[in-house]
Amino acid sequence: MTQAKTLNPTAATFKALKCKECGAEYELAASHVCEACFGPLEVTYDYNTLRRSVTRETIQSGPNSIWRYRSFLPVATENVIDVGTGMTPLVQANRLARRLGLKKLYIKNDAVNMPTLSFKDRVVSVALSRARELGFSTVSCASTGNLANSTAAIAAHAGLDCCVFIPSDLEAGKVLGTLIYSPTVMAVQGNYDQVNRLCCEVANTYGWEFVNINLRPYYSEGSKTLGYEVAEQLGWQLPDHIVAPLASGSLFTKIYKGFQEFIQVGLVEDKSVRFSGAQAEGCSPIAQAYKEGREFVKPVKPNTIAKSIAIGNPADGIYALEIARKTNGSIASVTDAEIIEGIKLLAETEGIFTETAGGTTIAVLKKLVEAGKIDPDETTVAYITGNGLKTQEAVQGYIGEPLTIEAKLDSFERALERSRTLERLDWQQVLV
Repeated sequence: MTQAKTLNPTAATFKALKCKECGAEYELAASHVCEACFGPLEVTYDYNTLRRSVTRETIQSGPNSIWRYRSFLPVATENVIDVGTGMTPLVQANRLARRLGLKKLYIKNDAVNMPTLSFKDRVVSVALSRARELGFSTVSCASTGNLANSTAAIAAHAGLDCCVFIPSDLEAGKVLGTLIYSPTVMAVQGNYDQVNRLCCEVANTYGWEFVNINLRPYYSEGSKTLGYEVAEQLGWQLPDHIVAPLASGSLFTKIYKGFQEFIQVGLVEDKSVRFSGAQAEGCSPIAQAYKEGREFVKPVKPNTIAKSIAIGNPADGIYALEIARKTNGSIASVTDAEIIEGIKLLAETEGIFTETAGGTTIAVLKKLVEAGKIDPDETTVAYITGNGLKTQEAVQGYIGEPLTIEAKLDSFERALERSRTLERLDWQQVLV
């Protein structure tokens, strides 16, 4: 297997890796932990150069993908892996807004992101582009499902060897959605946190590129594009409030970073945006810390249908807490039953079928509105990060069944009347 090599990207706008805790700086290699304090490393940029060279017009003239924002991403050359990832719809959700009592609600719909129908395609496109620059030939990941799908698919497109690690109890759609690309798949008997610990050992032993371990500083930067796109799609304005799912907490922090970078280089006006996070009660270490007013996050053992966000020891949990608090946002959790209702609510109002992470986001959105924590007049954006076709097991038994009829008109008419009667009864129950 090819080991990483150091690269000096003189033409790039990214400068160094910097510790988020002590500020120590490192060269742009495959490294993710500070040697001085063990804090996480993050990519830093030359914002003066960005301010002089990037405009709204230069961005809009770029490709219809995340790579229109290449100047803000940690890739040194033009030789990026572009599979059409990004620029997903920002849907004005009028029917859902009316149901919840909001006036300006948008859904950022990464359930249709390419190529594997989740936001993970963003982070993997960036990570594998950087991995190729650093000389890696084998790529890998520790995944709850969506990341394995993305890593396998984009590695296949790029001609890279791929070996992914997943918990052995993942949803069938996510397992199939990885195997189809012919990677090596290791199904580990344990939860995500146990998978991740094993992958750290493999990365250190074999020198492989794990997108969310030794390449994590570059990988995580891909999530910023969810902030950039929302700002551009709102007419180069920031929203008032965002609601997003919390797993490791990285997505949450990177959307915030994306907004701040656009402000810093003058692409949007400075504005306070409230950040609210969503977790499943069966794996809610960040929400629990928020509720209890703690500055630290206690690891938990996941037990929820929302497997894609079931990370019991979130790497960026404390940073997500900090952002929610300093922006006057909130972090809440919902039950598995509420997650299922969230999936159904989004589907029946906006025609968007989301997986369990999205159901968590919608259920928390509803909970925050009912608690008065979202102003009806705010422009609110809810982030939907994956497609419901991947987690069909979650809603089986909780939705209707087809009406089986004979190929006769009277059979159809009896079934139609029956369906209308059942619909009236459902509405009566809601009104009661």
